[in-house]
Amino acid sequence: MNEPTVRSDVISFGEECQGCYRCIRECPVKAIRVERGQAAVIPELCVACGRCVEVCPFQAVKPRLDLPFVKRMIASGRRVYASMAPTWACEFPGLDSASLVAALKKLGFAGVGETALGAREVCESLAKTLSEAEPGLFLSTTCPSVVSYVERYLPELLGSLSTVPSPVEAHCRIFKERVDPEGAVVFIGPCIARKDESDRSVKTIDAALTFRELRRWLHDESVAPEKCVPGAEDHFFPEPTGDGFLYPVEGGMCDMIRENGVDKKVRFVTVSGLQNLRRYLRGLSPEGLGAPVFLECFACLGGCINGPGGTWDEPGLLRRNRVEAYANLSNAPRHTIFLEEEGSAMREDEMKEALRRIGKTRPEDEVNCGGCGYASCRELAAALALGRAEPEMCVIHMRNQAQKKANALLRTMPSGVVIVDKSLHIVECNERFARLFGESAMLVYRAEPGLKGCILGRILPFTHLFELVLEKGQDIHLDHYRTGETLLDITLFPIEPGETVGAVMLDVTHKELKRDKIAQRAAEVIERNILTVQEIACRLGEHMADTEMLLRSIAEGYSESDEDVSQEDAR
Repeated sequence: MNEPTVRSDVISFGEECQGCYRCIRECPVKAIRVERGQAAVIPELCVACGRCVEVCPFQAVKPRLDLPFVKRMIASGRRVYASMAPTWACEFPGLDSASLVAALKKLGFAGVGETALGAREVCESLAKTLSEAEPGLFLSTTCPSVVSYVERYLPELLGSLSTVPSPVEAHCRIFKERVDPEGAVVFIGPCIARKDESDRSVKTIDAALTFRELRRWLHDESVAPEKCVPGAEDHFFPEPTGDGFLYPVEGGMCDMIRENGVDKKVRFVTVSGLQNLRRYLRGLSPEGLGAPVFLECFACLGGCINGPGGTWDEPGLLRRNRVEAYANLSNAPRHTIFLEEEGSAMREDEMKEALRRIGKTRPEDEVNCGGCGYASCRELAAALALGRAEPEMCVIHMRNQAQKKANALLRTMPSGVVIVDKSLHIVECNERFARLFGESAMLVYRAEPGLKGCILGRILPFTHLFELVLEKGQDIHLDHYRTGETLLDITLFPIEPGETVGAVMLDVTHKELKRDKIAQRAAEVIERNILTVQEIACRLGEHMADTEMLLRSIAEGYSESDEDVSQEDAR
């Protein structure tokens, strides 16, 4: 069956992301971006080390699930073989290899082999190459994340990468060249980056599953490896590989190469962790080493025994002991290691109270994001109880508190509030905003509280005001802005200039109608008063005229009497 060379991005983020940014802090190449509070992988920068998967407290980072593809290959009738990583001894402690092979055959695999067989061939080839080598640097290609890191971040050292294939590719070639040329080979182990390697080497490695995917498959098919009764044919092909089993641990490959007889002039160095690899190699000139130097490289600290695709939770030293014991190189007794939990000396009621102060009232609240500087929420709580820390150090708690306060303000404000981005999509709004624009807007709001992502133009008709604020970066205030039959008082303001705009809107329609009615009644009263005054004035005018005539008559009468008296006096 034909599948595309690259099926999809190896790592992706789900909606569970809470924006704690721990993935960014831990990513050795900062191949993560954040948009609208959600993290996402930058594929061209990612080296698929899986560190983000390992540290995410919300399990929002997920490796690509190749299990459906493998199931389809088996269902098609094609013979499919498993290349089992040596770290199966850590994933299934105490399980014998025959029972594991029997369990995998129940899932449909035609046969099972140990990847360590490929590692043995790789080390034999490297021993020969190094014995004949001139001074310079030879980087192991065991770890696909290291190969990707050198390609993308240390391209000047590309020529130093070993030309021999990885143990996984070498083992898959053994299957296809010596066992079944038409068969498919699936790697199973703790490494997420093997999915990227299978995309690159699709003709050799048909797919890669993590131990987590294998356990899920076993659970779905109700297959319990420890209960499987192996038959005579249930064994690794062609046999257990002894010291080849050492390649997943630090120094294991160097020891295997030495066992194959290497010139003493060759120097061996082991480094694990991409940040340490950067320190070892940045600015290095291989010509100045003076001798052939083989650098065994791992992206995971301690090697593959700490791969992010495993389900183990026991100490790394114990896992290493298991691998070495299986390789018959260590006869040390297997002791259980007990680790004292930080803060265990505190009383439980004190711990609960300290956790409550940072909003951790349920076990699922203890996300252990590390943003406070402590490795776990309980470590921070213990420090709080001892007076060595403050609740404000919990980033998630403070953000939740701020969000609760903001939500309370939005919910209780009498005005409609909306925030939009530069593409005029709604970032957040309150219910009163939706109510301003009718029942259709409220229906959408009930289905998607906050109207997040909705196109603003489908809610209100005056998006040009928002565009103007985005362009000018200045506040706009409008009184009695008419939209349909509604009057709004609107204030628009930039939050991030050119990026986001906020608006506060108040429906003043009823207020203005009431004011209009009062004004109308006042006008009517004034009109009536004017008419009354005019009537009074008119009547007063008439009375004044009559009075004036009367007074004039009286005055004239007195004047005539005075003249008659004067004439008589004169005679």
